[in-house]
Amino acid sequence: MVAGKPFIVAIIPARGGSKSIPRKNIKKLGDHPLIAYSIAAGLESTLVDRVIVSTDDQEIAAISKYYGAEVPFMRPGDLAADHVVDLPVFQHAVYWISQEMGVRPEIIIQLRPTSPFRPKGCVDGAIRTLLNHEDADSVRGVTPSGQNPYKMWWIEDNIMQPLIQSEFYEPYNMPRQELPKTYWQTGHVEAIRYHTLIEKESMTGDVILPYVIDPEYAIDLDTPAQWAFAEHVLLSGRLNFIIPASPETTALDQIQLVVSDFDGVMTDDQVSVDQQGVESVRCSRSDGLGIALLRKAGIPLIVLSTETNPVVQKRCDKLGIECIQGVHNKRQAMETLSGKMNIPLSNIAYVGNDVNDLPAMDVCGLAAAPANAHPAVLQKAHVRLEKSGGHGAVREFCEKFIQVKQGDISWM
Repeated sequence: MVAGKPFIVAIIPARGGSKSIPRKNIKKLGDHPLIAYSIAAGLESTLVDRVIVSTDDQEIAAISKYYGAEVPFMRPGDLAADHVVDLPVFQHAVYWISQEMGVRPEIIIQLRPTSPFRPKGCVDGAIRTLLNHEDADSVRGVTPSGQNPYKMWWIEDNIMQPLIQSEFYEPYNMPRQELPKTYWQTGHVEAIRYHTLIEKESMTGDVILPYVIDPEYAIDLDTPAQWAFAEHVLLSGRLNFIIPASPETTALDQIQLVVSDFDGVMTDDQVSVDQQGVESVRCSRSDGLGIALLRKAGIPLIVLSTETNPVVQKRCDKLGIECIQGVHNKRQAMETLSGKMNIPLSNIAYVGNDVNDLPAMDVCGLAAAPANAHPAVLQKAHVRLEKSGGHGAVREFCEKFIQVKQGDISWM
């Protein structure tokens, strides 16, 4: 924070449930999940101090953090139901920030994921509008409405009534040019003062200023048809808007070593025991081909295993990789490897699946997790793999690692 500058927080509401488009907030729009566009807009701002996602969903949390947002709390389930309006969600977030971070946000920005195409600078533009008008309670993004509400109706008992009662005589019969210009609110940006949200208990207050957005950008995503249109606009390249960065590109360019857990990553986390007490595990043969790709690229892979078991060593010998067993402090083991190999921790990737992997994930430069990993690990991971442990997760990581480094694909 700059001295004398108000503390400004951007909050992105993103619950896990979505009826019209399932898992909408993390569905890919182009090369990135939908929520990444709102995160990018918050991060682009020169005036926003923190970009925070309010969600009840672990997967949304993991992807949000991967794209650079903070997820310091999980939204309570009773604030994630279909009927819940914005006000209690934002009050919950602001109270949490004030109490847990110890600083009260003077201005709160709402960035709705359903309005992904934002003109560059629009967040700062809305904030400056609010800062320049001390009497204003809030600023709301709007665009000229496509249909004038003076020509709209509502129906009661099968009788049509004008939607707007006005001073004009039969406005629905007047030329459009003679009617007042009207605006439709978009979800691109809303700037709200603390006292409006908390003291007036409103998302807008009484004095609401407009931040007018070109109607070309006014694409809201609530239906499959709207989504298809957004994809078309994206591919056309006709709009100049804030596009998410690909965090994995920079991170992967720096990775010099991959470290992996064994059970639950190279195996399906199941164990068979015969009558003599001999254990056996299930692995995926395809992982070996992925590891070979890494080796060819000059990136070593080392296994850190909590258990001490001959089957672990046998499998690693077969794959031609180093194995360190009996590791009960994986963070310390990572630090030891870093010093021994003269590779900074920030240049090491770690693949883990359970809570004992979290200390290693805390210090590595890139953390990945199989699809069936523990929820806490999924939340911590920068990258969530599509394959489960023992079913090709290591192969997937290795292949995509190489492809992203070569610039062939974007990870997310």
